[in-house]
Amino acid sequence: MIVGAGALGTMHAWHAVARGHEVVHIEREADARGASVRNFGLVWVGGRASGAELETALRARALWQEIGERVPGTGFRANGSLTPVTTEAERAVAHETLARPDAAARGLKWLEPGEVRQLNPALRGAMLGALWCERDAAVEPRLTQRALRDHLAASGRYTFLGGREVRHVGPRRVTDDRGEVHEGDAVVLCTGAWLSGLVRELAPELPVRRVRLQMAQTEPLGEPLTTTVADADSFRYYPAYAGDALQALRAGQPQTPVAEAHRMQLLMVQRLDGGLTIGDTHEYDEPFGFDTVEEPYEHLSSVVEGLLGRPMPRVRRRWAGVYAQCVDGTRVVHRQRVDDGVWLVTGPGGRGMTCSPAIAEDTADELGW
Repeated sequence: MIVGAGALGTMHAWHAVARGHEVVHIEREADARGASVRNFGLVWVGGRASGAELETALRARALWQEIGERVPGTGFRANGSLTPVTTEAERAVAHETLARPDAAARGLKWLEPGEVRQLNPALRGAMLGALWCERDAAVEPRLTQRALRDHLAASGRYTFLGGREVRHVGPRRVTDDRGEVHEGDAVVLCTGAWLSGLVRELAPELPVRRVRLQMAQTEPLGEPLTTTVADADSFRYYPAYAGDALQALRAGQPQTPVAEAHRMQLLMVQRLDGGLTIGDTHEYDEPFGFDTVEEPYEHLSSVVEGLLGRPMPRVRRRWAGVYAQCVDGTRVVHRQRVDDGVWLVTGPGGRGMTCSPAIAEDTADELGW
């Protein structure tokens, strides 16, 4: 029994079916509607913290490669990422990162401006060079879960029940809001940012918080953006870049007021239809706003146009999303047994799309699937 049809829940179903089990997969919406479809679709290795987080990301990257080959509908592509820099302080962070022992495992390399444009001709803006991460990749967040479910259904051992909210969980069983009882050898709850109600009853003291973000998608760019692109503000938000050079960057090169107020970085991924997914912001204090605000989008547009050296395509969609993140940022995920044969797996934060295949594999190993 898997509850929750986002990236994490779907990957738990994937590993269960792969190991020969029958799976009933329950989702309260007709289809996934949470953070798993409101993200960049990034398989992001370059910025992960050394140790368990990087190991999980690298294992997940290998699994994504295998899954993408078996399920082309995920849109998996090993496109890598570029982080252009425009100041000496930013370049110092890149070079300090490249000097670390795990730089090769991440696939990191410094590229001069001409090499950057040869790899990604759409980046015509002024720069001193860029940090290249060969191991980064992308999938299509609006398509991936459904493509995986269709593949699993072909096994004959997978049943998806959408539009059903779980109301009660007992030993090795769940009851949905239609009154139907579903029994199994194991129940795994992957309920994403839904931490109230039933989840609070089962685990009232979760070491997990919720984070809200804003993102957007543009009309087609009109040319290939051959890699994922980040701006140098991403150095401030990913643990791989922490060090003396980053401290000097923070001290001597503050973010713009809008970027600082909204804890912003730019990440940019081209979708299969040619549009650009851009973001994002980070909001930690609840209650969250119910609307999106325009200033972050204006900032993102300015940064994108600086990197592309041309006007950004018109924004076609804007949205907000909420994900669950472990309060202890060094933890990849929170996994907890909440009843006999019942486990809760939550809190991967912004790592969910990247790390979900490896997190689910670890659950399967731990539960002895």
